[in-house]
Amino acid sequence: MPYHRKVVTQQKERIPRRPPPDFKESEAGMMEAISEDGFLDVALNDVNQYGPHAMVMLLGVFASLTGLVLLALMAL
Repeated sequence: MPYHRKVVTQQKERIPRRPPPDFKESEAGMMEAISEDGFLDVALNDVNQYGPHAMVMLLGVFASLTGLVLLALMAL
C-alpha cells in the first residue's frame, strides 16, 4: 500500500505567529554591528541581522561561567 500524505486545506494555524520585531540591517561587520547596537539588545531583541550570532556568543559565556562554577564546587 503506497504512502499518501493528507493535504491540509485549512489556512488557520494552531499557534498564531507573532509579528516580526523591528529590524534594521547594518552595513558594518558583525562585531561592529553588535557593539553598535548593544550586545544584550542584539542577542535578546534581534535588533539587527546578527541576533543569532550574538545569542550563540551569549550561550558560550553562560556555559563557560556555569563550567567554572561547577569546577569550583567540585574542588571544595
